[in-house]
Amino acid sequence: MTLGFPKSPRFPLWDRCLKLSVLDRYIASELTLPFLFGVGAFSSLGVSIDALFELIRRVTESGLPLSIALQVLLLKFPQFIAYAFPMSILLANLMTYSRLSGDSELIALKACGVSIYRMVMPALAVCLLVTGLTFAFNELLVPAANYQATLTLAQALNDDDPAFQEHNILYQEFRPVEDEDGKKKDMLSRLFYAKEFDGEQMLGLTILDFSQSGLDQIVSAQSAVWNPREKVWDFANGTIYIVSADGSFRNIVKFDNQQLKLPRAPLDLASQPRDYDEMNIAQSLEYLELLQQSGDKDKIQKLKVRIHQKYALPFVCVAFGLVGAALGSQLSRSGGRATSFAISLVIIFSYYLLAVVFGSIAQLGIISPMLGAWFPNLFGLAAAGWLLFRSSR
Repeated sequence: MTLGFPKSPRFPLWDRCLKLSVLDRYIASELTLPFLFGVGAFSSLGVSIDALFELIRRVTESGLPLSIALQVLLLKFPQFIAYAFPMSILLANLMTYSRLSGDSELIALKACGVSIYRMVMPALAVCLLVTGLTFAFNELLVPAANYQATLTLAQALNDDDPAFQEHNILYQEFRPVEDEDGKKKDMLSRLFYAKEFDGEQMLGLTILDFSQSGLDQIVSAQSAVWNPREKVWDFANGTIYIVSADGSFRNIVKFDNQQLKLPRAPLDLASQPRDYDEMNIAQSLEYLELLQQSGDKDKIQKLKVRIHQKYALPFVCVAFGLVGAALGSQLSRSGGRATSFAISLVIIFSYYLLAVVFGSIAQLGIISPMLGAWFPNLFGLAAAGWLLFRSSR
């Protein structure tokens, strides 16, 4: 048996791209069963701790039908499967490489001139595959399933809490302007404020319009409803004040019904019912654009951190996989699965502790959202590099 890429007299480079070596196939196959075991174990554990006990309490105390509880439980599974992927790839690499080390197979490979870096290449390829799978789960399945679970639970419990913002809807619209020095900056163009929102109409509205140079407009109305057919707002029982540049009123117009062409964004902002875990990246970016107009800095900063975390979380599979392979290659087989499982829990706890701490620091604005989201991954990669360097000596 020879290790390395199969040779081809006609297309050696093509064979290298399409065919895996015996070493790659062997290690990848050894990683598969521990990975599947980890997915089942960690996802079941997560569902049991986070969702199952809460649903049991709802069944016993709130009279939640058992069929609805099972439906919600199934809808929660995609999220915990996605969480389990990084943990499982860590466990799989620890178990596989510790077995290879305990059976002296790694020593035999080193004697054949195979470096530790070459030995972990199959693990890296599997980690990248799981990274893509985690990203796909988090984007395509998890947000939709979480949102459906929330709706199903609310309907079953007759939850009267509105899925929209009821009070103090504030929307700010800006336009780019150029000052005398040629620098561009954002200038407030329109401010939309409503005291209340009942899910269909805004109540107690005040709109300040500065979009026309030298002429300001103030609109005060009792109510307003968005007209989707004509894409305008239908205002009722209000007054329009036209203010000239010197501050004097040029005109005052009272109306019973008036259509104004204003953006739909205030309605979108007030109607945003989804939590962070119920939105994918595209939906989060749309919501971020709305929040940036509202001026709520705390929510804006928090959402920026969560968006970067959505990008960063799948790539922890790479850091976990390399750390697991490096640590496993230094362990003997005597510890078995129990040792690998215990080490996995310590690493997982350390990672999520770092993620919570640096995410919170980023939400406070002390560091950038990107650094807050990616630092745990960078720390894991640095640790993996150091461990691999030690193993190679």
